[in-house]
Formats: sequence, C-alpha cells, structure tokens
Amino acid sequence: MSAPAGAQGRAQAQAERQAQRKGQRKGPGKAPRGPRSRWGATAAALPWLGPALVLIFGVVIFPAAYMVWVSTRQISPFGVDRGGVGLGNYQRLLQFEAIGHVLTNTVVWVVGVVALTVLISLGLAQFLDKAFPGRRLVRLAVIVPWAASVVMTSTVFVYGLDPFYGVMNKFLVDVHLLSQPFGFTQQPLPAFLVSMGVAVFVSLPFTTYTLLAGLQAIPGDILEAAQVDGAGRAATYRRVVLPMLRPALAVATIINIINVFNSLPILRTITGSLPGYDADTTTTLTFKFLQADRQVGTASALSVVNFVLVLAVIAVYLRVVRPMRRTDDHDHRRTGARAAHAAHLPPHGAPAR
Repeated sequence: MSAPAGAQGRAQAQAERQAQRKGQRKGPGKAPRGPRSRWGATAAALPWLGPALVLIFGVVIFPAAYMVWVSTRQISPFGVDRGGVGLGNYQRLLQFEAIGHVLTNTVVWVVGVVALTVLISLGLAQFLDKAFPGRRLVRLAVIVPWAASVVMTSTVFVYGLDPFYGVMNKFLVDVHLLSQPFGFTQQPLPAFLVSMGVAVFVSLPFTTYTLLAGLQAIPGDILEAAQVDGAGRAATYRRVVLPMLRPALAVATIINIINVFNSLPILRTITGSLPGYDADTTTTLTFKFLQADRQVGTASALSVVNFVLVLAVIAVYLRVVRPMRRTDDHDHRRTGARAAHAAHLPPHGAPAR
C-alpha cells in the first residue's frame, strides 16, 4: 500500500471513531432534530424577530402594496378615488413626451455617480489604510460630508456657485479658470453635472469607510506571501486585494445604487427651479407629478416603475458579480487545502501522487 493510500485509510478510520463517539454522547434516547424541532426553534425566535417583522411590514411591505393599488386607481387632484382604471396610469406615463429623456438622465445619474464614488473611494480607502501622522484627523474629516444635511450641503453649492455673489464662482474667476462668472445652476446640463458632483461628494464617506473596513479585514500574511512570490504592488492589488474586497464592494455598490436612484434632495435643491424636464430623473419627475400636477395615479405608477427598476438593477448586479459566492468558494478552497495538508492528503480535486 502506498503512503498516500495508507494516510487516507488512517484518516477514514479516525473519522469513523469520531462519529461513533458523537453517537455515544447523544445516547439512545436522543433522536436527531427533525422538522418539528426546527419549527419549535422558529417559534421560539418569533418574540425576538416580531418587532423587526412588524416594522418591515409597516414601513416597506404595506406602503409598497398600497402604492401598487393606488397606481391602478383614478385619484382626483383633491384625493377623491373615482374608481379603478386598470393600467391607464401606466399608459399615460408611456405617452408622456419627456419620459425617454428622463430615463436617460436617470441612467447617467445612477451609473455616473456610483462609478465615480466607488473609484474615488477605493483610492481614499487605500490612502487611509496606510499609517501616517494625523491619520485620525483625516479620517474624521472624511465623515463631515456624511454628517451634514444633504439639503444644507446642496444649498451651500447653490449659493457658492451663484454668478453674482458666489464665492466659488469668484474663486474660479480669480484663478483664471473662468473669464467671467458662469451660471452653473441656471442651465439644465451644468446644473445636472453639479448635482452629480454633490452626490459623489456626500456619498464618499460611507463608501470609503466600507471599503476601508474590507481592506483592514485582509490578513497581512496573505499580502506578505504575494510579495514573497514576486508579485508587484499592482499585481497584488489586482489579484489579491480586489478579489477579497468583493463583499465590501458589493455592499457599497448596492447601497449607493439604492440611495442615488432614490435621491431627491440634491436634484430638488439644485435643479428644482429650472423649467421643463431636461434635468429630471424618474424620482424628481415623480415629485413633480405629485406636487405640481396633482397626478397621484401617474406618480404612483412611476413609483412602481422605479421600484421595479431598482430591484432589476440590483438583481443583475448580483447575478453578474456574484461577490459572496466567489468569496465562499475561495474560503472553502482554503479550508479544504489546510485540512488536506493537516491530514497529509492531496487537496480536493487534485490528483493523488
């Protein structure tokens, strides 16, 4: 008998002895847990889960169901229900002439803000992960945009970029980046781009700290092993750090998609005074339907469309990226390799020598 085969036989015999010991500890009167015991465990956990379930039902499920129901009703500007209209509100929404431009703005808004936020946060997280004098103060300074009110931050940019008395506009003229003051928030396209910049600015703290937590969870011995193997900094970051950052990147990206997609205060503050729909997204258009036009049914139909779009985008992202699955597979391979090495056996899937 070869050495690997003998080691494998000893490992199997040891596993059988451990199984017999576990069976003796359980005793003849103890049966394995069945469906009833699982239901009992679930029932025992209900008092603790109950408040959270009630909150989820009251804050998420019931409003969403009521919104779907209202989207099939004809509601007068004064709130009177005049009966069901089926999919009439959705047809009216599709016939809205600016819906195509608004959907394009929404895609640019979400993709642009989320992509810039994640890319800049990767660099900030890598910088804050290094040791340098004053690192604690820099980390606290990064939180400031997150701690401040979004409306207040947007208002600061609105007044700072004003062409007549804005200090930011005057600074751009003084450093000769502009020949004369420019009305950044008085035209649809510049105002929309300014809104995207403000959205990135207020989204950086959460994303940076999420990625920083992911970086600090990477074991140092793995990075040292990559350096010993001759991998450079770029190769180590691309092949070791980024794959292990997948869970943190997934959380940061999903939360940012939801927040940016549903963001109203920034666009409302910066572009809300502009006429027309050239700087609108589906969220601000919903607000205009509800406040200016009093079209409750159409606004509810657009809210349902927004809800479905967010779920679809997140589902596609998770399907394409699969962050947790790859991480679990990686951990499973590492655990299997360590166990096989401890038992002097070849790893699972590797040919026996």
